[in-house]
Amino acid sequence: MLRSYPRILPFGDQAILVEFGAEINPEINRFVRAFSQQAGASKPPGIGPLLPSYSSVLIHFNPFLLSFSQTAAWARKILGKKPKPMESMETIKEVPVIYGGLYGPDISFVAEYNGIGVQEVIQLHTTPLYLVYVIGGFPGLAAMGTVPSRIETPRLSNPRTKVAPGSVAIAGKQTGIYAIESPGGWQLIGRTPLRLFDPNRNPPAYFHPGDRVRFRQISEESFRSPATS
Repeated sequence: MLRSYPRILPFGDQAILVEFGAEINPEINRFVRAFSQQAGASKPPGIGPLLPSYSSVLIHFNPFLLSFSQTAAWARKILGKKPKPMESMETIKEVPVIYGGLYGPDISFVAEYNGIGVQEVIQLHTTPLYLVYVIGGFPGLAAMGTVPSRIETPRLSNPRTKVAPGSVAIAGKQTGIYAIESPGGWQLIGRTPLRLFDPNRNPPAYFHPGDRVRFRQISEESFRSPATS
C-alpha cells in the first residue's frame, strides 16, 4: 500500500471514510475486511452502519452523539492496533451460468471489443477463481475480480433500466452478478439460475465479501432444471 494510507476523510456531515488504497487489489481488500470486522465488534454508541468497499470503509455516525473528530479518533484507535489482514477465505462457491443468447446479450460485443471469439470469452471467464470484493449497489449484488485482461470491457454507454436477477456481467476488470431486478450498465454475458437474494433467508445475500467464486458453463436445459437452482 502507499505510505499515505490508511487515511481518514470526512464524508458529508454524518460519516467518515477510512481509505486503505485507491485500487482494486486483493491485499488492500483484506485490510478493509479486517478493519471492518474489528470496528464492527467494538462500536460505541453513536456509530452506525459500516459499509466496506473495495479499498475503503464508510462509517456513519450520529452527529447528536459524536462529532467527526470523536469518530475519527475511534477509527484511529482501531487502526493503531494494526488489524491483521484477513486470511484468504477457502469458501469456494461454484456458480452455474448459461452464456450468451437472450441470457447474455452483450457477450458478442465483449468478444468483438477484445478481438476474440465468443467461446473464448466463456473459456476465459470460467477459468479464474474470483474474489468477492463487495456486496452492494443493490441488495445482494456481488462485485468480483479480476477478469483476465483479454475480456476486460467498459460499461455500457447507456445503462439498461432493467437487468434480470442472476445476470452475470463484466465492467472493466470486474465481473459480477445482479441479485435482483435493477438498472445496470455492465455488459451482460450470461445468467445463473441461483437465487442470490432472499429477504426471508438469514443472511439474505448468497455471497459475502471474501468468498471465492468459480463460474461453470451449463446448457439451457440445466438452467431450467430445478436441480441447478
